[in-house]
Amino acid sequence: MAPRRVLVVGYHAAEALDIASVVSALQLANQVTGRAVYSVQLAAPGGGTVHTGTGLTLVADRVLERTRGPLDTLVVSGGIGYVDAMDDAVVVAHVRRLARDARRVASVCTGAGILAAAGILDGRRAATHWDHAQLLADRFPRVRWDPAPIFVVDGRFCTSAGVTAGLDLTLSFVEEDAGPRVARDVARQLVTYMQRPGNQAQMSMFTSSPPAASSVVSEAVDHVKAHLDADLTTAGLAERSGVSERHLTRLFLRELGIPPGRFVRRARCEAAAQLLATTDLTVEAIADRCGFGTDETLRQAFQRSYGVSPSHYRMTHSTTRRAGVRASG
Repeated sequence: MAPRRVLVVGYHAAEALDIASVVSALQLANQVTGRAVYSVQLAAPGGGTVHTGTGLTLVADRVLERTRGPLDTLVVSGGIGYVDAMDDAVVVAHVRRLARDARRVASVCTGAGILAAAGILDGRRAATHWDHAQLLADRFPRVRWDPAPIFVVDGRFCTSAGVTAGLDLTLSFVEEDAGPRVARDVARQLVTYMQRPGNQAQMSMFTSSPPAASSVVSEAVDHVKAHLDADLTTAGLAERSGVSERHLTRLFLRELGIPPGRFVRRARCEAAAQLLATTDLTVEAIADRCGFGTDETLRQAFQRSYGVSPSHYRMTHSTTRRAGVRASG
């Protein structure tokens, strides 16, 4: 079988990691299989060098304007230069042209802005870096931007969130193209997770600290994280904090951008997702431990947050990979 032809598009001030994560993962797929699964090249406007936003200089394999299809996969990188790139008629026109002749079209991080400028994402759901989602939403209102997941697949169009999320997306390509065993071997070589689900949130409340301006919010957040199975109603949290419900809600909105009730639901869903992926606890036990009360309440919350049932999430994202793991839900 001929190698799958993959073209990664770079430009001035593209992010080096956006490019390297894709290229390295695909080249490792070749190494672990002992065959050429992929043929990967970097293209840039005018060819020559790509001066990345991090200061490294990369040498392009191809001149973007002279590159022809067909392609298996077109990947547009992101980076601090993406605004200039999506305003560059030459870059946008050739991305649009190559996308028409590609089986799969993808972007890493803010590279989605270039796909959007080419009109490729109109009417589609797309991911991008959370910190740039609003800017892109204002500029390209026909795209259904989703700042939450680490990657989104909409037909043959695949968009990832910020920087390292491109690696998760690329691992999903390897799994689709060469099978889960090859993808796991690549992930092991990269010493990374195999693999974060696309609908996992970009920003986890368990790895980011709230602003320190209000000790009330900080203490409430710590209490929620440590007592997911407790009474975490807004009224209960407000009473524990010694403030009114209205004041607590105002503080949460000001410092975290969401009300207390939504924060609690997100915390419980994130904890449940972690337990589903890393343990063999039953769905009922996880629901009880995370404060959902019943497996049906957990199932409903999961459908709202992740679009799948707990059992489906475990089946597709379990890191234990043990035979016989089953869950209802």
